[in-house]
Amino acid sequence: MAKPRKKHVQLELPKAPKLDKNGQHRGGKRDGAGRKPKNGIRAGESHDRRPALTKRTPIHVTLRVARDLDSLRRRHIYHAVRLALGSIFERDDFKVVHLSLQHDHIHMLVEADNRRALTNGMRTLNNVIARLINDAVTRRTGRERTGTVFADRYHEEVIRTPTEARYALRYVVNNWRKHGDHRGRTWLIDPFSSAAVFEGWTELADSPTLFRTRETYKRLPVWRARTWLLREGWRRAGAISVYDVPSA
Repeated sequence: MAKPRKKHVQLELPKAPKLDKNGQHRGGKRDGAGRKPKNGIRAGESHDRRPALTKRTPIHVTLRVARDLDSLRRRHIYHAVRLALGSIFERDDFKVVHLSLQHDHIHMLVEADNRRALTNGMRTLNNVIARLINDAVTRRTGRERTGTVFADRYHEEVIRTPTEARYALRYVVNNWRKHGDHRGRTWLIDPFSSAAVFEGWTELADSPTLFRTRETYKRLPVWRARTWLLREGWRRAGAISVYDVPSA
């Protein structure tokens, strides 16, 4: 009986590396590739296409600043941001409803007519805030500061339900309690935020003048909410107290 023929396997030749006209390798992962960090912070926001927006969906926006900046919870920074908000107050398609300054980031609740309005509004606001913060730091320290203020693109979360709206409102106006910045202060609300103009505090029902601020205190120029979710829809998910701690 004849032996079965041995099955031969065709061997593949190793692929030659792809070289360009200068003799350099092309393709594949390379050491050091990708976006470079700014001021020690590597960019973390995805550049995927952002979801569509409508006038009915407010947005929670977070902006992180460069590491070489001192804490944002300083009076000169607060007044710089306040001035920047005033510069865009007349826009019809983009509104800032609430804002809070934390040590290394800014939280905002904004309303925009559509995706383009949000993109253009945030670009304008970012540029104005960055310029005014650099000017404020220069005057404060006597050393000129220029260049990057925000370390990356803004992060956004689209708000679609009353529960999400309540969570976002509480997170923005009460964020200082999450970070413990309320300790040792006589204020019940965060002075580095728009909490003074928030009319949904539970405690206001019994004492409408509970949060009366000092005469020298200048509130942030934010807009009254136009979307149903931020105006009244959030109340369906529960009340908000000045003592609530976000993410607790």
